[in-house]
Amino acid sequence: MAKQLHITNGDGLTDNIKELNLGGETVVWREMLCEGPTVYELGTDEFIELRTEFLSSNYNISKEEYETQFLQELNKLTKVNEFDEVVLWFEFDLFSHINMLAIISHLDDLKINVPVYLVCSKKLKGEDQFSPLSQLSLKDLNNHYVQRIHLNEDDLEMADLMWQLYNGENPQKLKLLIKKKTNFEYLSSCIRAHIERFPNSTTGLNTLEKNILKLISSNDISSMNQLLGYSLEYQGYFGYGDSQMQRILTKLKRFYSEENNQIRLTPEGTEALNGTRNFYRVLRNEEFFGGVRMYDFLYDSVSHNILKL
Repeated sequence: MAKQLHITNGDGLTDNIKELNLGGETVVWREMLCEGPTVYELGTDEFIELRTEFLSSNYNISKEEYETQFLQELNKLTKVNEFDEVVLWFEFDLFSHINMLAIISHLDDLKINVPVYLVCSKKLKGEDQFSPLSQLSLKDLNNHYVQRIHLNEDDLEMADLMWQLYNGENPQKLKLLIKKKTNFEYLSSCIRAHIERFPNSTTGLNTLEKNILKLISSNDISSMNQLLGYSLEYQGYFGYGDSQMQRILTKLKRFYSEENNQIRLTPEGTEALNGTRNFYRVLRNEEFFGGVRMYDFLYDSVSHNILKL
């Protein structure tokens, strides 16, 4: 049996994989590189300083926690060539795919010379419905493993290039790769989702933020917990977790109010949703996506291009 290194997207999925008794060793990825500043080379002093400052300021994650939860796992990858193959276990969404691109790039830096396979959430033949890997039965999860995808040299080079561009100064270059064919079935959709995270040129809100206002407008929502649940369930390809989505809801608090067990749009919320006022200057902050500030660019929903300010 091949000696495998499994790289997994989180602890919940890892527990399920272990129940499959596949053998080998596991590295658990506990980062969310889709948010905040990043640099191309993982684990460098610059990378660690950027990430720990961002995670401490926004999610109360200490440097000690980062060392234990992430850096110690990252350091395990230095032994990658002691294995016969690497198996990546990642979901279909932007959150997972940005992490995956970074991992593949890092493996390239480590001069990996063993085959790399991908297990990604999708509906396979014989399965009843599409579900994230973490929600699959053990039988279906094993089915995904058996049908894992071999990533060829072109796939690995494309992943490395995309990670470079994510850390570059021009997100429009990423958009130009949307139509490139690879064995990453959901990568194009994830790039589109990333591009739409920049503020809309008309409203100043990005697609995810506007979608939250749509949910408030079109649903009977009685509590913040319910709003959080709706926002998570109907977010599409972004793949944000509870804490990330809660941070967005806090950012948008001027656009909705909670009174008499009812969450409704404020007048400003209605203006933002209808596109009758641009809130760019109101919302602008120093938030980063990879190598660029979120508010240094605008997304044009007509041309689907990114415009640098």
